[in-house]
Amino acid sequence: MIGGKKVTLQLDAQDDAGDPRTATQVAQRLVDDKVIGVVGHHNSGTSIPASRVYRDGGVVQISQAATNPTYTQQGFKTTYRVVATDAQQGPALAMYAAKNMSIRTVAVVDDATAYGQGLATEFEKAAKAAGMKVVSRDATNDKAIDFRAILTKIKGTNPDAIMYGGMDATGGPLAKQARQLGMRAKILAGDGVCSTDLPKLAGPASDNVVCSEAGIALEKMPGGAAFAKRYEARYHQPMQVYAPFSYDAVHIIVDAMKRANSTDPAKVLAAMPATDYRGVIGETSFTPQGDLKHGAISVFTYKSGKKALLDIVKM
Repeated sequence: MIGGKKVTLQLDAQDDAGDPRTATQVAQRLVDDKVIGVVGHHNSGTSIPASRVYRDGGVVQISQAATNPTYTQQGFKTTYRVVATDAQQGPALAMYAAKNMSIRTVAVVDDATAYGQGLATEFEKAAKAAGMKVVSRDATNDKAIDFRAILTKIKGTNPDAIMYGGMDATGGPLAKQARQLGMRAKILAGDGVCSTDLPKLAGPASDNVVCSEAGIALEKMPGGAAFAKRYEARYHQPMQVYAPFSYDAVHIIVDAMKRANSTDPAKVLAAMPATDYRGVIGETSFTPQGDLKHGAISVFTYKSGKKALLDIVKM
């Protein structure tokens, strides 16, 4: 019961196709549909342009996966996220590489997207601060599948590691081709690469990847195991990485509705700053900008085609 009435939630699902322009059109459609809140978008390149539409419409937006710091640095009161930022993820990965892997030299490559470029830049800054030498910085694009030219150039510098800011669809081939070229450099990457599909894309080279996720690993989430079991029973497929974050984001909006005792988007939005919610991913509360107060980064590798947790870095 909210405002003395029984409320039934309905899903208004839209597809932005990973395209910034489409994302703004989708966002306007949702605002016109008078939704109470939005969980999305899936990446920074779509979340950032869409956020302006939600700001204008006065609708709360919680991204379950956007990690570019810019998303919550625009001064909007409508933007929130339930994952750590690249300003946390990049340094966490760099710190782990320096302290736990003894990485001294690194080549940095990104896919020229808001996400990939942002993560790579944050990593590069932290790597230099940690005493690593960045031997090169290159950019490709998010549709590339042939990295031999870039890798051949990098091979000549013989770095201890290659950090890639991008997604698994391109990070997998990069790791695979690096091995084919006889490179021994470790592949470092963020959450875009750190998927259960990576072994299919990289083959045995996935075992050479160390990657981070902008959140607590499923096995360390308070409700992670039970959630995964329910998810797989219902959808008959392995749980997607950001499913628990999406789930909690929905419940955080519902929690704000209950505290506001209203389904009015303006009142729900006004209740968001006081969020103190405990769900599948743990305790969630926000900074004034809409970031998590206590972000955590999980670091993984792959062993025989399966993800294996190495460490959790608290930021």
